[in-house]
Amino acid sequence: MNDRAVEWSYAAVWRIARTLPARTAYALFQAGADRAARKSGEGVTRLADNLRQVVGPAMPEDQFQLLVRDGMRSYARYWCDAFRLSSQTQDQHRAGFTLHGHDVLLTNCAAGQGTVLALPHSGNWDAAGAWVAAMGMPDLPVAERLRPEGLYERFLAFRESLGMEIIPLTGGDRPVMDVLAERVHAGTVLPLLADRDFSKNGVGVTFFGRRTRMPAGPAILALRTGAPLYTVDMWYEAGGPVGRMSAPLVMPDPASGTMTERVQMLTQKIADNFAAGIKRRPQDWHMLAKMFVPEKPARAPKAVSATKPVSVAEPVSVAEPVSVAEPVSASEPVCASESVSVSKSVSVSKSVSVEVEG
Repeated sequence: MNDRAVEWSYAAVWRIARTLPARTAYALFQAGADRAARKSGEGVTRLADNLRQVVGPAMPEDQFQLLVRDGMRSYARYWCDAFRLSSQTQDQHRAGFTLHGHDVLLTNCAAGQGTVLALPHSGNWDAAGAWVAAMGMPDLPVAERLRPEGLYERFLAFRESLGMEIIPLTGGDRPVMDVLAERVHAGTVLPLLADRDFSKNGVGVTFFGRRTRMPAGPAILALRTGAPLYTVDMWYEAGGPVGRMSAPLVMPDPASGTMTERVQMLTQKIADNFAAGIKRRPQDWHMLAKMFVPEKPARAPKAVSATKPVSVAEPVSVAEPVSVAEPVSASEPVCASESVSVSKSVSVSKSVSVEVEG
């Protein structure tokens, strides 16, 4: 499908979702979700792979297939909700989303204190952003630059119509991290989707027992600016989308490591909080993209043939320092220039005799 067809398709579905009665619109989106689940295309397959990692191998296959179907239904509900938001009033935005523990946001905003919120792709993050704006709190979400460009412009106009000021993840006039840090100091609420790295240069973390990469942005902003950092669990209930703020994450002590190491520690805490929330409501985690680093198959041992003893008697020394000074990136590369030096000396001098039969 070419760019114009993609843009036209989104525009048509958008118009239908806004103009149809709510019950009819949601029924159509659910029927589409069920059809997609049955076809099990690429996106559904990736969702299934991610959900299987969440629930583990013990869940019977028939139950798991129902979970995948419910995951697609939740994802379709997100889109139907999002498309209908622009035709709603601010009163409807305030009533349409519930955020448990939000009093701290109001307190921070009243004091001019910026706040960093790390969100997973769960529940309805657009409804959350519209709710923050309708509550009178300045917020600055970051938007991935979609393709085609016309589709990105539509989503930009849509979110701005909800009262949100949007900064593009890439292609802006200034580095995105500089803008975000400036706005945190000005007292802005920064809701950042943080469970998937779009830059391909994020922080390695363990998530549901597997390795993946997550954006460094929330951790970097909190460590650089001193702003409190919270994670937000998000899910659906019968009455609509819901969220719950965590307690503020404890910042690693500066003595605990370099900036790079502290960013990694804090990002792992974010991952752990996300995992706990997703585990409670896995069907509302809308992750239809590749998430986990492929596991390398174990290498078969090499065959060794020897007919005489092999002697090792020379000392072996390792004393060469290793320097790590890679930049840590959120949405654009951000340099954490402190380096780590490892200089450990190992000496082996005992004679060892080994006989190996082929």
